[in-house]
Amino acid sequence: MSRVSLDGKVAVVTGAARGVGELLARKLSARGVRVALVGLEPGELKRVSERLHTESRHWYADVTDHEALAVVAEQVKEHFGRVDIVVANAGVASGGPFTGSDPEAWRRVIEVNLIGSAVTARAFLPHLVESRGYLLQIASLAALTPAPMMSAYCASKSGVEAYAHSLRAELAHKGVGVGVGYLSWTDTDMVRGADQDDVMRELRQRLPWPTNRTYPLGPAVDRIVDGIERRSPHVYAQWWLRGMQSVRGYLPGMIATLGKRDMRRFEPRLAGVRKGLVGAGGAADEQERAGSH
Repeated sequence: MSRVSLDGKVAVVTGAARGVGELLARKLSARGVRVALVGLEPGELKRVSERLHTESRHWYADVTDHEALAVVAEQVKEHFGRVDIVVANAGVASGGPFTGSDPEAWRRVIEVNLIGSAVTARAFLPHLVESRGYLLQIASLAALTPAPMMSAYCASKSGVEAYAHSLRAELAHKGVGVGVGYLSWTDTDMVRGADQDDVMRELRQRLPWPTNRTYPLGPAVDRIVDGIERRSPHVYAQWWLRGMQSVRGYLPGMIATLGKRDMRRFEPRLAGVRKGLVGAGGAADEQERAGSH
């Protein structure tokens, strides 16, 4: 697949205050991309913006807010003159057994990861149609295989994968490319936040190799940038994820067998698993919602 020069392009990155979004913005900027940063943490977004190599600007917005994202999309187009790339990266996670989970936290994972991605696309797609641009939807290993204690996250990432595949078929004739980005456990605030819970960390360590490792952020984001350059329909942040596609039909049965063993083992400790959103991004989202009430 041929590469497209990124120099001079304009990219929108949601969830840009930290983790994948922050480093992606920096690496795109190093390729000559002008970057619009979108997220919930103005101070962090400003810090990221000041470190970029090219023109950038940041917008404070909740990706689940249709009206706010529509305003952001128009302001980005007005400021930069065009929109060539949109990376729907904003996401949150929660862990623990579904029974007894916090209904609000469970719902919020779906709202941010799935609904927020759709709101982002709805706001920016008219500009991508105009530029014949590229939308990259960040999904996860969780879209390829289910995992116990992660029902909301798996549901949301399976949802965005299917949704992005539908968009690709709808928009190809208009010259818009749509890709799905798959990441395994990567060294971000979200993963570190999940690992603060002993049960969640130990359960993950018991997963089969190579799904039980935490992978460095830099090489993962390099692969994402490469996928954007190629306008790839599938972007794999860890090399082995491509092979998971061919065996994904067998994974639910395998995970069910392993899960039955592990859940029986950990059941006495499950009541102590944290029920809210994990990591610094989850804390920012909870603070935003608390302030809006």
